[in-house]
Amino acid sequence: MTSTISTNRLVLRRVVLALLVCLCALRPARAVEPGEMLNDAALEARARRLSQELRCVVCQNQSIDESNAPLAHDLRVIVRERLTAGDSDAEVLAFVEARYGAFVLLRPRFRPQTLLLWLAPVLLLAGALFFVLRARRRRRDARQEAAPLTPEEQKRLDDLLRADGRPG
Repeated sequence: MTSTISTNRLVLRRVVLALLVCLCALRPARAVEPGEMLNDAALEARARRLSQELRCVVCQNQSIDESNAPLAHDLRVIVRERLTAGDSDAEVLAFVEARYGAFVLLRPRFRPQTLLLWLAPVLLLAGALFFVLRARRRRRDARQEAAPLTPEEQKRLDDLLRADGRPG
């Protein structure tokens, strides 16, 4: 009995350890290479923050901070060069956007060209709400519009209920 308990504990420990290893492996990978990093910790923090706002145009679903594609490396270098030159965060983003287009931004700015992109979730939600409310109203109206039974229908219903053993 004691050996079974100790075996179960050992198995449980191994499972927990395996889960911890998996969780550590699921952390987002950082592709920033040591040679890219700036010596100034404040500038490096700004560069990392900006790198998380820019899309890798090769990978498309990753920021340049996470991507190890050569183009992402080039964009990280550009961001750090612009910061070192004294550009503000907004100027760095504007520079990269002017060079690579609005697609490079993971969170595009609110503009007439991106209006549908920003309003699509609200419009979809409003449309779904409209159809749900309309269906509920139709159901409610259908119940209210049920015509009363004619005397012949009522007699037939009573007969059917009596035949079934229910009082009519």
